[in-house]
Amino acid sequence: MPLKLDDKLVIGVSSRALFDLEAENRIFEEEGLEAYSAYQIEREKEILKPGTAFPLVKALQNLNADGNDLTEIIVMSKNSADTSLRIFNSIEHYGLNVSRAALVGGAPISPYLNAFRTDLFLSANERDVQEAIDANIAAGIICSQTPLPIRADDDVRQIRIAFDGDAVIFSDEAERIYREKGLRAFEAHEQENAKNPLPEGPFAKLLKTISIIQQRFPKDTAPIRTALVTARNAPAHERVILTLRAWNVRIDEVFFLGGIAKTEVLKAFGAHIFFDDQSVHIDSASGSVPSARVPYKNGNG
Repeated sequence: MPLKLDDKLVIGVSSRALFDLEAENRIFEEEGLEAYSAYQIEREKEILKPGTAFPLVKALQNLNADGNDLTEIIVMSKNSADTSLRIFNSIEHYGLNVSRAALVGGAPISPYLNAFRTDLFLSANERDVQEAIDANIAAGIICSQTPLPIRADDDVRQIRIAFDGDAVIFSDEAERIYREKGLRAFEAHEQENAKNPLPEGPFAKLLKTISIIQQRFPKDTAPIRTALVTARNAPAHERVILTLRAWNVRIDEVFFLGGIAKTEVLKAFGAHIFFDDQSVHIDSASGSVPSARVPYKNGNG
């Protein structure tokens, strides 16, 4: 019987998100594909350093311990098969249970995301992430320059994922009002529509999938813990709470910051990954926790 991915949390991760390939990427951009290919083939036995998404991938694989088969990690890369051996040698070196890959040799990745039932796609390539978002797949641009001390031997037993609200879990409808008309108009709109659930954003389906997984475990032993870290505050909080209730979605921790910087809260939460649509928040947070920017659908924003 073929393996079915429908009942798993499927994460597609690019090789440059999983490993530190920034030097190799510069060779590709400055010297071209032929120089990049030669460089990778010559160094097939050299193990790559962990990248920004590495701790999350390793932690996700721990969900499969004790007979729980909850997650599937798939490397989705524009590398060709010929240039991918260094990546797989590094995967084996770190003991990652990643055996499936889509190596598209420079072709677009987005058509294959639905084929693999992908719930979340992580990449350092902005175009690939934009195409994923436009195809209604939750996706984030990994901050590949994040100067974080990444340890390959960390044994994480609970994954902590933090999300922004508007334009991430929820649509950017309310955020557009804020950008175009200001704070007072935004607050008035949210009070008037407090009983109307917010429209779904690009990460709503992912959040619901995580919530289903959480419900399989006692609340105090769930292997995934989530947080909503939003710039909203009262009176714009009510609509958020009622929306999550209407979706029957569980969020373990919620922070209404009202413009306070998010970084310290994210550090205290211990996020393995933080998703936000605004570069100002990602740039600030990425020095403390692994972070990924969520682009607006169809490039609007």
